[in-house]
Amino acid sequence: MNPVKVLIVDDSALMRSLIGKIIETSDDLSVADKAMNGRFALQKLARAEPDVIVLDIEMPEMNGIEFLRERKKLALDIPVVVLSSIAREGARVTMECLELGASDFVTKPSGSDSADLHTVARQLVELLTGFGRQYQRDKETGRAKKIPRDKLAAYGADYLPASPRRESERETISPETLATFQRERTTIVDRNAREIRKPVAVAEKPKPERSPGKIEIIAIGISTGGPNALRDIFSRIDPDLPQPIVVVQHMPAGFTEEFANSLDRICPLEVKEAADGDLVKPGRILIAPGNRHLEVIRKPLATIARITDEPPQNGHRPSVDVLFESVAREFTNRALGIIMTGMGRDGAVKIRELYKQGSRTIGQDEATSVVYGMPKVAWELGGIMEQIALGDMAAAINKYAFEFRP
Repeated sequence: MNPVKVLIVDDSALMRSLIGKIIETSDDLSVADKAMNGRFALQKLARAEPDVIVLDIEMPEMNGIEFLRERKKLALDIPVVVLSSIAREGARVTMECLELGASDFVTKPSGSDSADLHTVARQLVELLTGFGRQYQRDKETGRAKKIPRDKLAAYGADYLPASPRRESERETISPETLATFQRERTTIVDRNAREIRKPVAVAEKPKPERSPGKIEIIAIGISTGGPNALRDIFSRIDPDLPQPIVVVQHMPAGFTEEFANSLDRICPLEVKEAADGDLVKPGRILIAPGNRHLEVIRKPLATIARITDEPPQNGHRPSVDVLFESVAREFTNRALGIIMTGMGRDGAVKIRELYKQGSRTIGQDEATSVVYGMPKVAWELGGIMEQIALGDMAAAINKYAFEFRP
């Protein structure tokens, strides 16, 4: 398959150059073009034909929010990954971007700090590759919408100057930062090579220690592609769902409260960021706070949320494995565990433990996963009873919840 073509939209020449260098760390990505604001991006769409767009929010003339509104008016379905500020106001605006149709977001690097750039590079490559490949598949199967070239012509001149010369942009990046990107490219290429060579071995399903019981709690673990997937599911969840739902969505600190608030606006159930001691009760969905683990604890009179600062597991905090382990410990065979789109293996081992305890388990299928990583490993480890498409997930949750209600 051809490399994913990325359109970079940011008013900062330095940031355009940084994002371009990040894209060059992956053989699966290429820079289609660059634009300094939303209007220039619309003018360049027909010519660049990107598979994914990386979009800044604060820009002159047409900012990210305004671009997404125009994208919606034009019925464009090219996926958009937003570059977000870590400030509180940035979190609110980022959630507005998701509500307007952006696919996901990544926080902007805070400077030339090597560790920060490494983290942002890895996350951005993962998001752009996942959403870009999905859009390429949609184009091949005819599901993607045609770019409305006639309507796009109204946004500016027929001829646009070429993007700023990459040589001049490169001069704004320090040698230390360029060295960081070279190391990042080596890391990604080496990791991809190992994954390609690694044989796939599907483990035998563990023998459940007890028969499945009534479902008393639903636990969901999700990562890349999760924000929109959860919006799809929770907007169609039954308002009388008899079980509480607990969720780990990999997301930075400072964003999960606004994310929960945005879900609460479209979901018939209460959705909130989990706080230590919160009641885990029917009619409520608790979202793990960013950079903190979520567990469930059964008390004599109620089940409560426990929030901890224990070390990351599988490189993540919150970790899906931490949540699933607590659900398996406290509920044994009386839970429904769901693992969805995301890179890596977080949640795969402990959803197998849920299955072994006798609980029911579901994995998202490959076709509708932005990144078929976590659910793939869970399936290969034998911990998944059934794989389900995203479009059918809400109906499946409703069915399981009422068929096996306490």
